[in-house]
Amino acid sequence: MFLFDRKKMEMVTPEKALPGRQEPLPTAETHFISGLPLKSPVPAGMAEAMFGMGCFWGVERKFWQQKGVWLTMVGYAGGYTPNPTYRETCTQLTGHNEVVRVIFDPAVVSFSDLLRLFWEGHDPTQGMRQGNDVGSTYRSGIYFYDEAQAALARETKAAYQVRLTAAGYGAITTEIVPAPVFYFAEDYHQQYLAKNPNGYCGIGGTGVTCPIGLTA
Repeated sequence: MFLFDRKKMEMVTPEKALPGRQEPLPTAETHFISGLPLKSPVPAGMAEAMFGMGCFWGVERKFWQQKGVWLTMVGYAGGYTPNPTYRETCTQLTGHNEVVRVIFDPAVVSFSDLLRLFWEGHDPTQGMRQGNDVGSTYRSGIYFYDEAQAALARETKAAYQVRLTAAGYGAITTEIVPAPVFYFAEDYHQQYLAKNPNGYCGIGGTGVTCPIGLTA
């Protein structure tokens, strides 16, 4: 049985969160793989999505390898501290999650396809951790940009819960909430596993799949 620091497994309150700063952190100018400007606006006809699945290094690689994904970036979201640093998020005193923001072409890859990658790419039943990575920064989350994404997230959650329960897993703990402010992580975190191919990944799925058949 795992023994975890209880404080790391609890969400900080706004009153106890670190103060942060007004200025955004410096980060990479371009995507390490594609060379696209990392802060590009969402092009016409494309859409965006945001996920938390544990350590964002391995999560980002899962999405940049997906056909139809135009741009990926890692950062911090869902907390209280403005413009947090990585060191600050590691204290679990900012409330932020490690997330990946994805810009994708719905004509090539649907949001349902991305949800399948999300649900099958990690264990969504672990609460404030993912494997040996412990803390609120590693919680499972889907951060939706419109009601269509919200509805699909909830529908697929219900479908995967049936499969996970049958496989002996507990309740899904994934938070499904409107996309919060996204704060870019520091330069060295962006596309980390492309820069460090033998680096730590830290995520793994349950092996549970679900033929949900959604196409929207």
